[in-house]
Amino acid sequence: MNSGKQQKPVLTGHRFKTRKRDEKEKFEPTVFRDTIVSGLNEAGGDLDAVAKFLDATGSRLDYRRYADALFDILIAGSMLAPGGTRIDEGDRTKAAAHCVFTAEESHAALRLYAQVFYKLIRRYKYLEKAFEEEIKKLLLFLKAFSESERAKLATLTGVLLAGGTLPPPIICSLFTESLVKEGISAAFAVKMFKAWIAERDATAVTSSLRKANLDKRLLELFPANKRTVEHFCRYFGERGLTELADFLRLQQSLGTRRELQRELQERLSQRRPLKEVVLYVKEEMKRSELPEQVVVGLLWSCLMNAVEWNKKEEVVTEQALRHLKLHAPLLAVFSTQAQSELVLLLKIQDFCYDNIRFMKAFSRIVVLFYKADVLGEEAILKWYRDAPAARGKSVFLEQMRKFVEWLQNAEEESEDEEDEEDEEED
Repeated sequence: MNSGKQQKPVLTGHRFKTRKRDEKEKFEPTVFRDTIVSGLNEAGGDLDAVAKFLDATGSRLDYRRYADALFDILIAGSMLAPGGTRIDEGDRTKAAAHCVFTAEESHAALRLYAQVFYKLIRRYKYLEKAFEEEIKKLLLFLKAFSESERAKLATLTGVLLAGGTLPPPIICSLFTESLVKEGISAAFAVKMFKAWIAERDATAVTSSLRKANLDKRLLELFPANKRTVEHFCRYFGERGLTELADFLRLQQSLGTRRELQRELQERLSQRRPLKEVVLYVKEEMKRSELPEQVVVGLLWSCLMNAVEWNKKEEVVTEQALRHLKLHAPLLAVFSTQAQSELVLLLKIQDFCYDNIRFMKAFSRIVVLFYKADVLGEEAILKWYRDAPAARGKSVFLEQMRKFVEWLQNAEEESEDEEDEEDEEED
């Protein structure tokens, strides 16, 4: 028995139209290339006209899809094949007459090109990542470019790094073994850093390198057999980048100090014999060319970090004096110079100020070190007269007043005795 419901009609023989947005757009880099090259050649060497053309054209051309081709043309004049060879080399109708590689090899000229990229990326923010990838790629292709082209790209890169258009990690591409081996990486880095420093200053550049953890990798610009601080400093110093050389030397020294401090801390915590600690420190001083005043400062920090201090002020002073009396011979070995003694005094002052439980212990520590031949009277008197740090100055000077008066009287008596002896001899 039929239910009475009518059967729904079935559509047959009909063709459905595909929505336009569902159709896949054909990838036509050559059409894109011809449009960009034509517009650039029409603008000629007028970079303001180039910037305006790129700004307007981006609204009708798919820059996102053809970013590689766009940046290849703006920098090299034509699209690049893998390895860096120009696809349209020799065909003037398919290459831009004006680009970074045909620009004048000067900081001012390349700074103007940097403005073109800055304006383009500011207008089309989505190109930012593609541009980073483009520069990384071009750095890998350096062998395919002439020396002049590499110099121009290096200057452009330095200006863009200074302006924040490119992030510092892009220079990791320079650590590629084949570029390093042929000296291309180091030569490129010289031009790049000069441009970067010219735009900002050496402090800003080294700060950016440190934040990106690139300060530890700069030696990788050289082959393994030349990967030393001495070679780096000589190479960059001879080429007018002494600030960069000094920076790396300082970073190396800081790394050495951190390692020495870590090892010292461990040995002191294990209560190793002082003779063994002295021998280790002397060897490290010689190997790393560390000055005595640096070492005595590290020793003080290690000694004070090696103990869990009592929380009560009346107890902590006695605890500190026992601990420091035991290790005074160690400090005495590395405080043989007036500058070292003064550094130690300032370290003691800073520590006592930063750790309020030790505020009243300052003078007693100084007197202890005087008796143990760690500090001499000349250093103490100089500190008292000329050199105390501002932190806690009045408190510490007052603590030391009576002892200093005693030292001054002893000094005067000694001078009187010498005068009497001279008179007797006469």
